[in-house]
Amino acid sequence: MGKKVAGTCYVKADGAQFTVTGGVEAPLSDRKRESVAPGYFKEEDLVPYTTATVVDDPDLPIAQLMAATDATVTTEFANGRVYVLSGAYVVEEPAAKGEDGTIDIRWEGSKGVWQ
Repeated sequence: MGKKVAGTCYVKADGAQFTVTGGVEAPLSDRKRESVAPGYFKEEDLVPYTTATVVDDPDLPIAQLMAATDATVTTEFANGRVYVLSGAYVVEEPAAKGEDGTIDIRWEGSKGVWQ
């Protein structure tokens, strides 16, 4: 029996639902490890985040999205996994891409939890 692992994903930020057209991403860990010598590693904390490519819908509340500094972003993956990012804010410089009508958005926050 097959299991669904890809397909439609859903993203909501402070109650506004986005139509996702491309990749959605969230980290699996809150740490980054790097080897410094065989058997030894260093570890750094990672900032929790989620990214998505969304449709640039005329009803998209852009001002609300850009002004938010304590948003909750819920990402539901096609396989049923859910990642909740709290204390979220938009980073980098999202821009509307007229050639395909999408926006790439990256949120970072204070806490990310897989449910």
